[in-house]
Amino acid sequence: MEMEKRQADLIEQFTQQAEATRDPRVLASIIADATCHPSLFAFSEILSVSNISKLEGTQFSSSLDLLQLFAYGTWSDYKSNAGHLPSLLPDQVRKMKQLSVLTLAETKKVLPYDKLMHELDVSNVRELEDFLINECMYSGIVRGKLDQLRRCFEVQFAAGRDIKPEQLDGMIEALSNWLGTSDNMLQSIQEKIKWADMMSEANRKHKKEVEDRTEEVKKTLKVDMDMRGGGPDDFMSESGAVGLGSLMDLEEDRVRPKRYRRRNPMP
Repeated sequence: MEMEKRQADLIEQFTQQAEATRDPRVLASIIADATCHPSLFAFSEILSVSNISKLEGTQFSSSLDLLQLFAYGTWSDYKSNAGHLPSLLPDQVRKMKQLSVLTLAETKKVLPYDKLMHELDVSNVRELEDFLINECMYSGIVRGKLDQLRRCFEVQFAAGRDIKPEQLDGMIEALSNWLGTSDNMLQSIQEKIKWADMMSEANRKHKKEVEDRTEEVKKTLKVDMDMRGGGPDDFMSESGAVGLGSLMDLEEDRVRPKRYRRRNPMP
């Protein structure tokens, strides 16, 4: 969070400076300061300032090209176009290589040492690991693990770079697809919740019906026992269970015509 706040403060600082002047020489100096600053790794907001864009076609247009490179390019891109760009100061070289690591980390989470050494113009593993530790991890732009046995850098976190204008359509499409998938998933979850609620209500009603039926049976048994003039013990065997004979007598009394029923309970 501290790094993001520092970035935002620096972006605001350089943006305000660029908005406050139209002098091409001063604007070129602002670009140089921004690209040299050790804590700034995002440049698209500065690039969007109208005064900066007016450098195109002037003798300082190469400074505009350099700012675009820091926003979207890599060290390899600089080497390919070095003849049309200003020479870099040591701080700018370091920054360009840091940004190159971020670009590689956008697409892969395991970066082979050989790939990194090629992209960063590093001649040996010791120099590469020193750069990754001192210039990348200590600065907070990446977190990861150096695996000397497998000769790779395992990326756990990498700060995001500026988004190229031509990438916006693809990003919007990806976000739209994600939103559609999320809506479908939400609808599915809501349907399952509704089904679970219905099943819960059905189980509750069934339980109530069973309880009501049980209570009804108890009341019926009590009425039958009262009519026979006995108590619950009359229906219990010596073992404590309901006597089969007593239940059969009870059932017989229930179905026998009333005039044939015995008036007194069995001894």
